[in-house]
Amino acid sequence: MLTSGVTFFAAFVLMVVAIIYFVGGYFVDLGLRRGSAEDPSAPPAIFRSAFEGNGSGLHPASRPDFASEEWQLQSFDGLRLLATHFSPERRSHQWVIIVHGYGCNQEYGWNYAEAYLEHGYEVVTPDLRASGKSEGTYLTMGAMESRDIAAWTKRITEEDPEARIVLHGVSMGAATVMLATAQALPENVVAAVEDCGYTDTRAVFELELKKLFGLPGFPVLDCADLMCQTKAGFRFSDVEPLRAVRQTRVPMLFIHGNADRLVPYEMMERLFAESAAPVKEEFTAKGAAHAAAYQDKGYYPAVFGFVDRYARI
Repeated sequence: MLTSGVTFFAAFVLMVVAIIYFVGGYFVDLGLRRGSAEDPSAPPAIFRSAFEGNGSGLHPASRPDFASEEWQLQSFDGLRLLATHFSPERRSHQWVIIVHGYGCNQEYGWNYAEAYLEHGYEVVTPDLRASGKSEGTYLTMGAMESRDIAAWTKRITEEDPEARIVLHGVSMGAATVMLATAQALPENVVAAVEDCGYTDTRAVFELELKKLFGLPGFPVLDCADLMCQTKAGFRFSDVEPLRAVRQTRVPMLFIHGNADRLVPYEMMERLFAESAAPVKEEFTAKGAAHAAAYQDKGYYPAVFGFVDRYARI
């Protein structure tokens, strides 16, 4: 009798482990692993599905017609990361790092880069890990990308010790920026812009899981979270920009479109309300979908009206 009970328990445990492994692993690979049989550098398989029907403003842009050079650095965990440094017509000490979103590459930030260059800023547009020409297999929703952005700020200070650096991120890039501002950054980092970032990864995943698959967060995301640590090296709890903004000491501009169906506008309201930034402002792009706030005619006046106060001293 005892033997049969032990056998049943062992079989049950194995079944649970198998469910976690296969279900969790499937969704981690679907949502975070880049590449396909046809294209090793392709975004995660779910990328297009996640943005279809949401009216997203995420689109690659033409390369800015300014002098440029390729930069590279090695991440804390040994990945080769690449970026482009663009220079305005007249060199300056005002810098910005444009941080692209989920499943994108630096080309998706070149429209923002163009605006900053025309405004006289030095611009760095990195390919985040597991994106574009940078190495890496799994996106980490900002967990490790934020440490990479911190490394890029240090690279800028090596180039220009007098640099005054702005961090400007969109979507996952905004989450990355918020997470980065809670880390030990050089004093040269003077302001941040978060455009349509999320409060926490699990909340966004739950919305998309229900929308795309009609599935509840529990137990699917719990399985995925366990496998995420094994496959991608992070847990969902590592990516909570809401917690990060409670610790930030960098002036921050919060931007969101109130027609965003991917990252609810209410997330920006909560981020803004709970931010500990010494100076914080918000800009609402009325009627704008996800990552489409830049199409609002008030977008760049709001951005430069904020960042210039700190970068152009």
